[in-house]
Amino acid sequence: MKKYRKLYRIKNLPRRRRRLKTILKNRFLGLGILISIILSGFFYLIFFASPFQVREIEVSGNSRVSTESLQEAVWGQIERRVFFSPSKSIFLVNSNKTAENILNNFPGIAEIKINRDLPNALKVIVSERVGLIVWCQADRCFSLDKEGVIFGEVFDVTSETFKIQNLTSILELKLGKEVIEKEKLNKILEIESKLKNNFRVDISQTIVVSEERWNVKTFEGWEIYLDFEKDLDWQLAKLYSVLEKEIPSEKRGNLEYIDLRFGNFAPYKYRADYSM
Repeated sequence: MKKYRKLYRIKNLPRRRRRLKTILKNRFLGLGILISIILSGFFYLIFFASPFQVREIEVSGNSRVSTESLQEAVWGQIERRVFFSPSKSIFLVNSNKTAENILNNFPGIAEIKINRDLPNALKVIVSERVGLIVWCQADRCFSLDKEGVIFGEVFDVTSETFKIQNLTSILELKLGKEVIEKEKLNKILEIESKLKNNFRVDISQTIVVSEERWNVKTFEGWEIYLDFEKDLDWQLAKLYSVLEKEIPSEKRGNLEYIDLRFGNFAPYKYRADYSM
């Protein structure tokens, strides 16, 4: 009897194991199918479900660049193809790439942010460039912002317009690109501000003669010669000293130039027809 039971157990052990493996296999298969269904549903929800398809683009912060143009530019970047099917899922929107594309095509925009507003809207926040000076080169003029970037052509330039006239031909004119270093531009603005506030002298234009030499022309008709490759603070200090101590305001209208480019000197010259 004992031998029979022992043999019975030995003979039926592989069958029980096979049955256990089958049950486990079916359970894993069922679990795999369930996970696949859940993932497929999630995939469809994220990429193709109607509630998450972009339906609205809200633009703010713009005044010169049209809302319609910006919306059209964003719409053109939204659609993607997922497994050969088109999708405008809000989760597929590449905000950084879309913003970069807009900056490249709208030079009047300085900064742009694109935020998701779930479930199906995008908010486009724009910061436009502000023109401080007019940059002129050859026979064309452009608005110039605080970063030294040109962004829009100007056609109504008058003698009253504060401008920088570039006489060199080395710069390629491309909207949205820097044409003058910010540091140099700030110095020009500093000169303009201090001359106006301290000496009541207004600047009409700055002339870029060469990479080094810049001439600042006043509305009184006289010019200031600067070397932008040397210490501009020292050159300005010499200018203030000469205007304060040697050239009274009633004589400035007869000046031809003050040259600040050389060492500790600031030679100046009156017009040839002026009699002391």
